[in-house]
Amino acid sequence: MDDENTSKQPTAFDLIGGEPRLQALTERFYALMDLEPGYAELRATHGSTLDEAQQKLFWFLCGWLGGPDYFVEKIGHPRLRARHMPFAIGIKERDQWVACMDQAMRETGIPEPLRERLNESFMQTADWMRNRNG
Repeated sequence: MDDENTSKQPTAFDLIGGEPRLQALTERFYALMDLEPGYAELRATHGSTLDEAQQKLFWFLCGWLGGPDYFVEKIGHPRLRARHMPFAIGIKERDQWVACMDQAMRETGIPEPLRERLNESFMQTADWMRNRNG
């Protein structure tokens, strides 16, 4: 019996359901950003199309959640704060990002305990990304 395989705890990536479910989550996140008026300020921080941002978020989340590290392989170290400095991110944008992701997680069936855990991590990261007051 191989102890390494039997003792491995599932990652958040595993618990979500791997790439297909994570792809569905990122697609829903950006669809909601485009559709919901409550995310207008968040949407305004993005360019005219969301395809590139969606792909990069998918790559990032894969690695961040314990799956394949596509972002690092394709782009390099995430350097999240530095990469987001050109965009005005305040409390409103932070809150809209977290709310949009929470809605996307609910709508794509992310299990409640995992969704709650991820929401805490997303809020901490989103708050750290703020680069302006208000």
